Amino acid sequence: MIEGILETALYTDDLDAAESFYGGVLGLEKVLRAGNRHVFFRCGETILLIFNPKETVKPPSPEALPVPPHGTTGPGHLCFRMDAQAIDRMVEKLNKASIVIESDFRWPNGARSIYFRDPAGNSLECAEPMLWNLK
Repeated sequence: MIEGILETALYTDDLDAAESFYGGVLGLEKVLRAGNRHVFFRCGETILLIFNPKETVKPPSPEALPVPPHGTTGPGHLCFRMDAQAIDRMVEKLNKASIVIESDFRWPNGARSIYFRDPAGNSLECAEPMLWNLK
């Protein structure tokens, strides 16, 4: 019944830094920003939600949509799906932006992954789909 992941969320206290990083450095298209609560980005056929956990733990007001409170503390993880050439381009982009690549390696099945951090400390990965035997 489940077709895939429609959206995924990361959390940060600094939405301005997140907006600059995900929109500017990574080049994702911003879909929506709502004050200091959240900023959303298009990521292929999915949406990346970046929330301020200090705001999302608050219950919704009576006139708001009934989205339950949520949030987390500490770094999260997200893996972007990319082909080999796109990973090479991302490495160049990250190097130009002085973003440290923490790890760049091939898994036992030959898939390549790179790991780096966003300004909030979330662990980001770019990997070839063959990591999970996907096309």
